[in-house]
Amino acid sequence: MNFKRVLSGTTVAIVLLAGASQLPPVNAHVTGNGHPVITSLAPMLQEVTPAVVSIRVSSTVNPVQRPFTNNRLPDELRRFFNFDETVPVPPAAPPGRQRQGAGSGVIINAGKGLVVTNHHVVAAADRITVTLKDGRNYAATLLGTDEATDVALLQIPPENLDALEFADSDRAEVGDFVVAIGNPFGIGQTVTSGIISALGRAGLDSEKYEDFIQTDAAINVGNSGGALVDMEGRLLGINTAIISGNGGGSDGIGFAVPAAMVAAVAGHLERDGVVNRGMLGVQISSVTAEIAASLDLAVSNGALVTGVLPDSAAEKAGIRVYDIIVGIDGQAVESGRDLRNRVGLISVGGQVDLTVVRNGTEIQVAASLGGEAGKVVAQRESVRPPASLAGASLQTADARDDGNGGVLITDVVPRSRAWQAGLRAGDRITEVNRTTVQDLAEFDTLVDQSGALLALTVRREDREILIMVS
Repeated sequence: MNFKRVLSGTTVAIVLLAGASQLPPVNAHVTGNGHPVITSLAPMLQEVTPAVVSIRVSSTVNPVQRPFTNNRLPDELRRFFNFDETVPVPPAAPPGRQRQGAGSGVIINAGKGLVVTNHHVVAAADRITVTLKDGRNYAATLLGTDEATDVALLQIPPENLDALEFADSDRAEVGDFVVAIGNPFGIGQTVTSGIISALGRAGLDSEKYEDFIQTDAAINVGNSGGALVDMEGRLLGINTAIISGNGGGSDGIGFAVPAAMVAAVAGHLERDGVVNRGMLGVQISSVTAEIAASLDLAVSNGALVTGVLPDSAAEKAGIRVYDIIVGIDGQAVESGRDLRNRVGLISVGGQVDLTVVRNGTEIQVAASLGGEAGKVVAQRESVRPPASLAGASLQTADARDDGNGGVLITDVVPRSRAWQAGLRAGDRITEVNRTTVQDLAEFDTLVDQSGALLALTVRREDREILIMVS
């Protein structure tokens, strides 16, 4: 991935002036008519910037590979990493060539010398060097890294260091003023300003744990791992990605991992070197207005349980299909992604108290999280095949098999719309929108009477799952 230097000296000056003109009076005196003048962030930054560091890494790479990038991400999404490509590597060059890269980091514990940065900054690095604002250089030890949240933890000698205090990122609001600090393009520590543009951004990579703070503060190549701070100089997040259409430069859409997630992951990495994520063992879908109306739910948000894995923590705790998880450990759960992120920060064996709405009644359920290959919660949102479930062959199920009727799926064409919805041969549909169905005629009637969304209760082997079809 090639990055273009898009900031000239003039452009930088314009950006900084524009950002400063929008900021509230942080350091000001008041004129006779009561209006503040001379706005400056300098006093706050003098306290904060010594805790933001530059990071250089060296890695041995195969010439045909592109390290430190995520090829699964769309072209418009850039991870901020500054490659030194002054010596191009020819395709036929032998392996073992060294490549240099630059990023940023933040000291979060001065007494222990702990530095957080992004996973993609230090992934596959043979050597990591941390440079402080005052010019001191230290060889860093990688304590641990977590690709799923793009957070890594380093350690340097704790010699007269400054650290940033974590802000309560859960209390951040759209419109709050923020400052981004990092090492763009490897030119040295740089400060830009802006506001929080959005909260809870996700969907950049479905395999990751995402709850990004979006900002319009200018962030560029090399800012990865740098600080996003509030007006009190507290660490609000770690800058990690942008959406850019101009070859990697800032277009005003940047993302930061929130401080709450950074702090939790850093705690795991300091203790264990990895994040041993707990697993609840449910398949979920976010409750939407459409789902709530179709199923006549008593709530309008939360995580709708569409499946419970055998022998999982959820099954042992008594979680059922159609349960709606609306809280965990006293904190509200707004969506399926929210539940996934919260469970993903809890270790294997951790105890959780879940607030569950079942048939309109709120109950409390305690669960002890298991663990399996880092998979916490499998999330399936509704897809959009037609109501006719094209690609599926249906017939009335033989009630003599188990005393129950329903509609049996005898065949599903691979990659058809029914297949994409999650239906498989051998599935037996027992309910449509929570109404029991005995045969194919009842099924057709219920489908015709339904709205835009179908909720199919399906028996698959020895378990019940919920499949949403819209």
